[in-house]
Amino acid sequence: MPRKQHTKQFKLDAVNYRKEHPDLTQAECAKNLGIGVSTLAKWEAQYRDSDGDIPVRGSGNYASDEEKEIARLKRELRDAQDALDVLKKAISILEKD
Repeated sequence: MPRKQHTKQFKLDAVNYRKEHPDLTQAECAKNLGIGVSTLAKWEAQYRDSDGDIPVRGSGNYASDEEKEIARLKRELRDAQDALDVLKKAISILEKD
């Protein structure tokens, strides 16, 4: 099951929600937000360590053009391998007939 990716704004809002509700425990805040306690704790630590910001690395953010190209080629290779696997299965099914 793929992990849910939250926007940077959601993460910042979650940290601010925790600050604005000091009467709630971290677990209660996480439950109210629909996230795990460890997730909220990680965001709070990132917020503290990054001077009030949360670094976000989305699927489209690459450190260089080379990394972006490598990711594209890996996707292309994976798709080609999947297609080859399907063809191999089809051939084995047709050979049985």
